[in-house]
Amino acid sequence: MVFKFIIHVLCFIFVPSVLSGQIVKDIPTTLSGPFTPVTVPLDDSFRGNAVDLPSDDPRVQRTVKGFEPEQISISLSANYHSLWISWITGEFQIGDNIKPLDPDSVASVVQYGRVKSLDKHTQKAEGYSLIYNQLYPFEGLHNYTSGIIHHVKLTGLSPDTVYYYRCGDPSIGAMSDVFRFKTMPVSSSQNYPKIGIVGDLGLTYNTTSTVSHLIKNNPDLVLLVGDATYANLYLTDGTGSDCYSCSFANTPIHETYQPRWDYWGRYMQRLTSKVPIMAIEGNHEIEEQVDNTTFAAYSARFAFPSKESGSKSTMYYSFNAGGIHFLMLGGYTAYDKSSDQYNWLQRDLAKVDRKVTPWLVGVWHPPWYNTFVSHYKEVECMRVAMEELLYNAGVDIIFNGHVHAYERSNRVYNYTLDPCGPVHITIGDGGNREKMAKKHADEAGNCPEPSSTPDSFMGGFCAYNFTSGPAAGNFCWDRQPEYSAYRESSFGHGILEVKNETHALWTWHRNQDMYNVAGDQIFIVREPERCPVRAPPPVMVWDE
Repeated sequence: MVFKFIIHVLCFIFVPSVLSGQIVKDIPTTLSGPFTPVTVPLDDSFRGNAVDLPSDDPRVQRTVKGFEPEQISISLSANYHSLWISWITGEFQIGDNIKPLDPDSVASVVQYGRVKSLDKHTQKAEGYSLIYNQLYPFEGLHNYTSGIIHHVKLTGLSPDTVYYYRCGDPSIGAMSDVFRFKTMPVSSSQNYPKIGIVGDLGLTYNTTSTVSHLIKNNPDLVLLVGDATYANLYLTDGTGSDCYSCSFANTPIHETYQPRWDYWGRYMQRLTSKVPIMAIEGNHEIEEQVDNTTFAAYSARFAFPSKESGSKSTMYYSFNAGGIHFLMLGGYTAYDKSSDQYNWLQRDLAKVDRKVTPWLVGVWHPPWYNTFVSHYKEVECMRVAMEELLYNAGVDIIFNGHVHAYERSNRVYNYTLDPCGPVHITIGDGGNREKMAKKHADEAGNCPEPSSTPDSFMGGFCAYNFTSGPAAGNFCWDRQPEYSAYRESSFGHGILEVKNETHALWTWHRNQDMYNVAGDQIFIVREPERCPVRAPPPVMVWDE
């Protein structure tokens, strides 16, 4: 294949835009698309440092005493006036003879206010606590029980306001330092936070570069599009590998080393104690254990606005952040048209008021539009079930992870270029130890066997040959597909800055560049008059 090395200044038609009184030049917009596909191949001189931080790295070691809080994080509720503070107290245990801590033995208290001293006019909120276990019914495998996980919901908050807080149990003198957060703005067509987006992070030296760059870009909110810790690349004795199935093919169950979750929470506290993080599950969160239990760590450690958004599951939910409504969907729970998730999605979409939240953004882990060999057409059944519903609802942008590379699509629907289709962005390039994806399915000899493509956890087969266009009759294109605008094998992160009800600036940053250097940048432009929202089908309501 001949790769196209095309400088953005030459390959796009630039349209000056007037945003917030400023003229922005030399940044392409989707109005100039669809764009000629561009591939930037892997730079073999830069492989990154995708090696996990060891357990004795000071950044992942426990530094608190007794039941003092650690692994502190913030997550949003459904709207600006409430959010969650989460933390862990006590030490995890791993081995043959573990004794779970009593969650009721330590209180869950947050003291907060607008003055940093927290001496006067301090408010107090109390929440709940829990522990989770990771248990294996096989001799020789080590079981795990977590520290006490606390979740406290703060309510009645003012919009776009800085608050200070500390958390813990004041009755035993086990309180954290004072941290700060800023609430989201009121949901309206005029108010938008700056959003950082990462996926497939892990906890490698390259992860630390991604997180460092992200912090320097000063987001108001962070989206984690799945695959946080990669604890399931380890045996329960702490032995790890870049490829579990390659190194540990004969284990009786897919093991995990749960302390990697604690290491990750300690490292990420530098970000998550100040900036809300909203996570959705990835395949590395499955973590099967006794009684076919899955997603235990994911569901226990993060706080989700599931109940507030009408969801009965941690696997899918929604929330508002300024004038954006986010749909956090589950790629690893039932998504067919008879599923709870699909019915919830119909109800949620029916409630969206585009005058209040003009932007509608979908987030889930496995991508529908992916031209890399890795995970090619893996979740076609999810796309077949949900794409029409999201298209008719006028979803503007979709963010995914899973593939360890960066790719941005042209506007597309049902594999056809469509000016009203969403822009799909794969940003699974956070830096994990499985390293980068670099082979493309459209290159000679790389097209996978169709029967090998479905996700092994979800099952089902919906991945058929293309029925129209240049690839009709084939399972893969023979060149970069026209719906793929830009793809590159590099680690990095993205920043979404919505400017008003029609223009959003998307910027992708490579790790090997300075944090403020754009690797890929485009204005995504909504055209509500050209692309009106179609009425959703009636929602089936069943008696419970």
